[in-house]
Amino acid sequence: MRICVYGAASPSIDQSYIETTEKLGKKMAERGHSLVFGGGANGLMGAVARGVREGGGYVLGVVPEFFFSESAEVIDSGCNEIIKTDTMRLRKQIMEENADGFIVLPGGVGTFEEFFEILTLKQLCRHNKPIAVYNIHGYYDEIRLALEKAMEKKFIRKSCKDLYLISADPEEILQCLERPSGPRRSLKEMKEG
Repeated sequence: MRICVYGAASPSIDQSYIETTEKLGKKMAERGHSLVFGGGANGLMGAVARGVREGGGYVLGVVPEFFFSESAEVIDSGCNEIIKTDTMRLRKQIMEENADGFIVLPGGVGTFEEFFEILTLKQLCRHNKPIAVYNIHGYYDEIRLALEKAMEKKFIRKSCKDLYLISADPEEILQCLERPSGPRRSLKEMKEG
């Protein structure tokens, strides 16, 4: 399975997040999974790539051209393959197209945007791939509460909760991705449900 992982690129986050993410990457590879990610060498992006490589897995980085030309981010030189894109939008599209499922790690604005975009696309029946949010150290507790509040107030249908998993358990995260997807629902069914 090709797992797309979204997460922080910051080099200054707490080391415990780095170590936890490296372990996840290694488990992914040991279970035969490959990595699709944003190609960064720092933060949780770099950590998951190191873990996958340590476990003997394949790593595909997808990086916008301006990251190279403007030195916007340190690129992971250990990728098996790097795809360069013209825009951030194309980067996300290529990552999505090359993935069989998604893991969302702790991150900032870019990671939040990636999670909500891939969740929106699933809600609109544009894909039926599993989405798991790895809630390391309770990082996503407030986002979980915000989603539940939006469901309670009927801004989001309660059935949306079936489209993703939020968990602090790496085994549960990987099992969620490895489970066969249910039948793909139509947009009409999703809107009614």
